[in-house]
Amino acid sequence: MTEAAIRKKPGMASVKDMPILQDGPPPGGFPPVRYARRIPNKGPSAVAIFFAAFGAFSWGMYQVGKGNKIRRALKEEKYAARRAILPVLQAEEDERFVSEWKKYLEYEAEVMKDVPGWKVGANVYNSGKWVPPATGELRPDVW
Repeated sequence: MTEAAIRKKPGMASVKDMPILQDGPPPGGFPPVRYARRIPNKGPSAVAIFFAAFGAFSWGMYQVGKGNKIRRALKEEKYAARRAILPVLQAEEDERFVSEWKKYLEYEAEVMKDVPGWKVGANVYNSGKWVPPATGELRPDVW
């Protein structure tokens, strides 16, 4: 479609013959341009957010404290059970130690029977005090 048909002027030969058509505002003018910053007032306020965060933090700390009490009670129960069974375990260890010590003394008597003046079970260090062995076995090579 040509410009002549658009402007309803048929038969125009040149652009210079066209009437001047200037664009203008619509009747009643353009709507006002928003240039101010308008942030919508949606969502909770800062005070509400603060109280919600404080409430969540307080509830979490309450739960941590409750868990600590439960964990402390379980740990105390475990330690009480260990304290209750300790004499039994100590008696078993003493019994094992005595039988191993007797085996060791028999072995020592057999090995040192040809050494004059050797006393079986006598302390070679002469410190005057008895010290239990540091490991569970008296002599690993002796069964």
